Amino acid sequence: MTRLVIVGGGIAGLAAAWRAQALSAERPVEITLVEREDRLGGKIRTELSGGFLFEMGAESFLSRKPAGVKLCEELDLLDRLQGRTPRSGRSFVMHRHALHPLPEGLSGFIPTDLDSLKASSLLSEEAKRRFEREPTIPPDPGSGDQSVARFLSRRLGPEVFHLLVEPLVSGIYAGDAALLSVKATYPQLLDLERRYGSLLAGLKAQAAPAGGLPAFVSFPLGMAELVSRLAGRLTSVRIVLGAAARSVETAREGIRVELADGGSLEADAGILAVPAYEAARLLAGLDPELAALHERIPYASSAVVQLAFDSPAAAGPLDGYGYVVPSVEESDILACTWSSSKWEHRAPDGSALIRYYLGRFGRDDITRKSDRELVEAARSELAATLGIQAAPARSLVVRWDRAMPQYLVGHLDRLEAIEERLALHPGLYLAGAAYRGVGIPDCIASGWKAAELALGGGSR
Repeated sequence: MTRLVIVGGGIAGLAAAWRAQALSAERPVEITLVEREDRLGGKIRTELSGGFLFEMGAESFLSRKPAGVKLCEELDLLDRLQGRTPRSGRSFVMHRHALHPLPEGLSGFIPTDLDSLKASSLLSEEAKRRFEREPTIPPDPGSGDQSVARFLSRRLGPEVFHLLVEPLVSGIYAGDAALLSVKATYPQLLDLERRYGSLLAGLKAQAAPAGGLPAFVSFPLGMAELVSRLAGRLTSVRIVLGAAARSVETAREGIRVELADGGSLEADAGILAVPAYEAARLLAGLDPELAALHERIPYASSAVVQLAFDSPAAAGPLDGYGYVVPSVEESDILACTWSSSKWEHRAPDGSALIRYYLGRFGRDDITRKSDRELVEAARSELAATLGIQAAPARSLVVRWDRAMPQYLVGHLDRLEAIEERLALHPGLYLAGAAYRGVGIPDCIASGWKAAELALGGGSR
């Protein structure tokens, strides 16, 4: 019987366990998953209180990336998926405490409806004219990596990038676009430039996505539904909570995971589904160079502040999904989601739930601030931008220390070096957000691949 140990009970580790369980129908596999916390799900965490549904981490996932929807299909969850409410389908950019609607026809974060762009109150006339000239901008002849900021400023113009594109990028990565690698984060844009000589021409030439699920999907009871259903279906997996891994070592017939309580787990193969800095700690004794490569993947810390209002006066101004905040505003706030307007079942009728994301890579560590300071920052922003002065019936703060890996320029070269070192350790595999995608579907796909490799179903 093949023994597999998975370290980490976030969505990547759970997905790896799910795939391994499916493969165990073809061959006997003993699967053990260890998680240092007393709960599964990692950064997916939902709390229901007083009729309000608080999402502590991701509130949805992209349906166009197939792994998330495929997992829901396997778990009989497709009928539970819900899109954003259609009645309030506007989003905004906050600039100087004024809300400017995002142009219609965005493909990702690139405007494709020039008429809507021309009507935008966010951009100067000069910036709009510069954007229209994008098809005439020659491709960059270089083949090396470059930052997202350099690539998109060159193609779209600096003002369109800084006021429109950058806040949308930061909302995904909580990072500095001047440091993020375009090859690692948006390789499809490089491909459009290479194939068509223009992003706008390339997007126009591409076929429109087929109808079906909305772009962003969640669940009526929050993202924790996915974790709960997944954990409940792992009937052939031994799950050990509250078990912190101390190190990973080689064993006579595979690997050994030493636990903080003095115990150990020996297995033929192991999957580390943990943040890069945790992998660095676990691998320090086994392979210092592999550990050092992981340590060089930086992380951004963040905080989520949620304000629950039981007054209809607070719900009134929330006509839309929310807004993003450009880094030029010099604010710690990245975005504000009007959760009760964006999703059904998030707040009682006549109430409002507002969610703030705080923390930018390279700025002061937002997690060091007190709850009071974080709530006051959110309430000050709420008053300045929406004019809501009322005190919330409840506020909730969650901190995510080193939560989001940063794919800096050169990230793909680092991954190549990691894979070269990993090849020296048969039976050891990696999964999670640190490598090739930070979204929930990306993490699911990485867990699946790691399980297939570990059980002999693929190649590195």
